[in-house]
Amino acid sequence: MTATTARLNQTLVRPQLIPNDDTGIRHFIGVEGLNKSQLESIIDKAMGYFDEDGRLINTDELSGKTVMNLFFENSTRTRTTFEAAQKRLGANVLNLDIARSSTNKGETLRDTLWNLEAMSADMFVVRHSASGAAHYMATEVTPNVAIINAGDGWHAHPTQAMLDMLTIYREADKPFDELSVAIVGDIKHSRVARSDISALTTLGVRDIRVIAPKTLLPKGIERYGVLVFDDIDKGVADADVIIGLRIQNERIGSPLLPSTSEYFKMYGITEQRLKLAKPNALVMHPGPMNRGIEIASSVADGSQSVILKQVNNGIAVRMAVLALAMAGQRQRQRQKDHFKPYN
Repeated sequence: MTATTARLNQTLVRPQLIPNDDTGIRHFIGVEGLNKSQLESIIDKAMGYFDEDGRLINTDELSGKTVMNLFFENSTRTRTTFEAAQKRLGANVLNLDIARSSTNKGETLRDTLWNLEAMSADMFVVRHSASGAAHYMATEVTPNVAIINAGDGWHAHPTQAMLDMLTIYREADKPFDELSVAIVGDIKHSRVARSDISALTTLGVRDIRVIAPKTLLPKGIERYGVLVFDDIDKGVADADVIIGLRIQNERIGSPLLPSTSEYFKMYGITEQRLKLAKPNALVMHPGPMNRGIEIASSVADGSQSVILKQVNNGIAVRMAVLALAMAGQRQRQRQKDHFKPYN
């Protein structure tokens, strides 16, 4: 990691943390800059939401709290699992219809957020096309409302990374520091890839491979300590985990691939390629999947796929992040009240 990257990570992490506390969070903007114990605490918290039979439980940790979901980009899994998580925690849930909101009448993001804060919002879950939107909200606009980043531009998707970590933790047959993880696909435009690489590195994974055609690899990706392959057969050899990524057509802007059929031929996750990995290798994908382009249906639906388990784990992780951030906001408020001068 370069010195510049380290400084950026610390800038990112600062508003997430509670002053004078090494573990608590009050926003969840990204996994970059969080330490191993902080990521493990999210995993541990998420594990506590499963009963002895592996089913999700309900709690009252957000009872009386109002959570607003602000999705400025389309979403299915992320939005619905966040809403499921909020309701399982007992929160009052409001979904802002962006298409019909005043943002389409020229209202700025700042004014929209201030108006929603005035409605006694306790937490915003935000997805936005602009990288850094969640950080901007937590530092400049509504710092007293817990901000949860549900994906911002090309930058980060921290709850997806943590549900991936939870899935690996629950399903892999060895600890993080013994794993080989291969990430295949559109690395260049994927916020999931960035967040996964950061979380895997922090949790001790030493063998992280990124596999893509050169047109879908960001410049300087090697500085993150990953091994780079443009040959998928070599990249997935003996891997314990294979994570497929969606081709981000809406972010590419210009053709970077000759054709989808050619991409599947060269980089699709097929049964034949899966055989090159470890016999019990896990297959993951953040969704939505493009079957027959990024991954073969026989692999996506096969015995080594944990893709649907990722969805269920996403509810538990989002419950954990929501509960931890709200607890952090309460602790932050207590600290402010403690040091408030008397008149």
